[in-house]
Amino acid sequence: MRPLPDKDRETPVYLKIASTLVALIATVYILYVLRETIIPLAFSILLAILLHPVCAWLEVRRIPRVGAILLSILTLFSVIVVLVYVVSMQIGSFAEELPRITEKAEAILDQTLTMGERYLNISRTQQVSEAKKYLINALSEGRAVLLNTLVTTTGAISTFVLIPLYIFFFLLYRDFFRMFLHKAVRKVPNEDLNALLKKIYEVIRSYLSGLFLVILIVGVLNSVGLLILGIPHAIFFGFLAGFLILIPYIGILIGSVLPALLSVVTMDSPWYAVGVIGIMSFVQFLEGNFITPNIVGSKVSVNPLAAIVALFLGGQLWGLSGLILALPVTAILKVVLDTIPSLEPYGFLLGEPVHEVAEEKAGILRGEMAKEVKKKPNRRYRNKPRKKPDGNIPTPPPAGN
Repeated sequence: MRPLPDKDRETPVYLKIASTLVALIATVYILYVLRETIIPLAFSILLAILLHPVCAWLEVRRIPRVGAILLSILTLFSVIVVLVYVVSMQIGSFAEELPRITEKAEAILDQTLTMGERYLNISRTQQVSEAKKYLINALSEGRAVLLNTLVTTTGAISTFVLIPLYIFFFLLYRDFFRMFLHKAVRKVPNEDLNALLKKIYEVIRSYLSGLFLVILIVGVLNSVGLLILGIPHAIFFGFLAGFLILIPYIGILIGSVLPALLSVVTMDSPWYAVGVIGIMSFVQFLEGNFITPNIVGSKVSVNPLAAIVALFLGGQLWGLSGLILALPVTAILKVVLDTIPSLEPYGFLLGEPVHEVAEEKAGILRGEMAKEVKKKPNRRYRNKPRKKPDGNIPTPPPAGN
């Protein structure tokens, strides 16, 4: 029997599309079902990449790898403990002012009821009953959300305890994992695979180190603005909004709600709340257009539309952890897609339009220049006298004529 030609043995296009969709659905399902295990692993990988320069610096000073890793992890968690202590102190001082805030809130509520009775002709009893009805509905809906959040948080905390252990083994076996990838991906040369891993490492490291610097700058700017307005606990709320940058694009807006509500209760005029939102919106404008692009740089070149879609997908898949992990995971995905020729268009789609179009034009220009060089090869002997048809070489004219 005659064997089928290669064209007849190719897989039909619809089977390729169907297999791709099935693989994608299976991947999403696995990521959702195993989220309590995968999320701590993802955070551990990011933190291990962040701690790797510290660990390598200690190893250069002849500290054993195990000791360098333990010192790096100890430094990280010491910083976290200090931050938690400062936050707890601020929350404690904020709790001391709750009676005064409650008294002011009751006065504002009484004024609101009076205005509704005067201008809307709605009695206080009716206003209170309507408010109770909406409050009961909100509490009944929020109770289920709260229970679900508590269950998820409890499971997450129990697995997050393993993060230091994961970080330790990722740093200890980093050479072992690289050799595993060399053995698993045999079709790709080791040099190309090492270049890909190095690029992913640089992207994540630049993103994380730049992100911490951005948080510091944004926290200082927010705190200065709130101090100028005279908002209580300005430094706490300023850096809280700065840390919420971990949720890109919307985090700082969420952080502006608390000081705005506090200013409504504690200050004499509601214009302070407008000022708080205005200052933090201006800081977010600076962060998105000047601070982050110049500090984090173009290595994490994901366009805003792709970032927003990634945020929604990450939030639906993994909740708050998905919002935090969405941007670095998307940046890693873009690096991988740019490396694979068949998937390079999708990496182009995720990138910044200005940056990607500039790279594309530069590539086209390099190709055209290479073609021109091939069309006009360099003549080594263009000054060499040509032979006559009879084979005699013409005598050059004497010098001076």
